Amino acid sequence: MTDQSPARAWHVAQFKPNSAAIARRNLARQKFEVFLPMIETTRRQAGKFVTRSTPLFPGYLFLRETPGSAHLGAVNGTQGITRLVALAGRPTPVSDAMIKALRARCDTQDQVQPLPDYAPGDAVTLTTGPFADFVATVERVDAERRVWLLLDFMGRETRIKATPDALI
Repeated sequence: MTDQSPARAWHVAQFKPNSAAIARRNLARQKFEVFLPMIETTRRQAGKFVTRSTPLFPGYLFLRETPGSAHLGAVNGTQGITRLVALAGRPTPVSDAMIKALRARCDTQDQVQPLPDYAPGDAVTLTTGPFADFVATVERVDAERRVWLLLDFMGRETRIKATPDALI
């Protein structure tokens, strides 16, 4: 069975408010592979700043069947789970590429790691796309964290944009 087969596809489940840990634990007991990416957030609480780990996608987690796991139909009856996200009554699959990209940004505890900060003038190497392995110079980083680069291509500087995860 390949990762692309429907039985091994990733799916999204919505969990009940404040039930991420309960949902994760109960799905794991049913032998589902569970992926719940977390991110550290800082909030002001009672006049103090408090940092805590919260789901990257509030209210949602990813899961897939494994050999020996319960059938996907069991997910809706799992304590802590509201529903399996579906379209026209069928569980909606999530691409392996998306899960791999998310996991690449996480540590072993599924904690999303912050992207590195780039400053104008930094030399970076592109890792994906048609300019993979090209070295470019950071021109600026905008509010959406897109990095604008100046790339020496065919004897002239060309301006391109990239996401920080496509650079080293």
